[in-house]
Amino acid sequence: MHRLTFGSVVYLCCLTLVFAGIAFAAESLVALVLPAVGDVAPAFNANTDTGDLWQTADHVGKGKCLVVYFYPAAMTGGCTQQACSYRDQSAEIAALDAEVIGISADPVNSLKLFKRVHHLNFTLLSDVNATIARHFGVPIRDGGTFKTTVDGKEVALKRPYTLARWTFVIDKAGKVVHKDTNVNASADSDNIVKFLQNAER
Repeated sequence: MHRLTFGSVVYLCCLTLVFAGIAFAAESLVALVLPAVGDVAPAFNANTDTGDLWQTADHVGKGKCLVVYFYPAAMTGGCTQQACSYRDQSAEIAALDAEVIGISADPVNSLKLFKRVHHLNFTLLSDVNATIARHFGVPIRDGGTFKTTVDGKEVALKRPYTLARWTFVIDKAGKVVHKDTNVNASADSDNIVKFLQNAER
């Protein structure tokens, strides 16, 4: 029987950490570079702001493009501005054969409140496990709590993760045709309208 020396144990531990680090780095690299423009978009599903199940299989290839935008947190300043811009340009976007899907790690109840308070007219998805974000390579940070006042009462909206603000357009064939990893919250919807208009030509 061979006995492990203290040095051998330390060596094995270091070796394990090295391999774990390589695996983590490789996984992170894949997440950062995929999907690219031209790739088939990942299929996904999640609960909507009403608690219903939404899945790409019911939408991709059904005659409309999908504008999929990831945002950090419901009810916060930049995210509200971005959502309201999409709300105000919904008719233009619909006329260009596209539908908007907003995705964050907020739970369904927070999304329901967000939609009601700001009269949003498009689907919000609850990616509470950040599964969809990971499939799209969207950077993820720890969650947090945002406190605000609604109907005269203070509410605290908690989220398990905070997603980066990235926007994608998925065409009618299910491919990524636009990817913005440096989104300007106030200009996002306008930029998407311009992209869709150019794509129609």
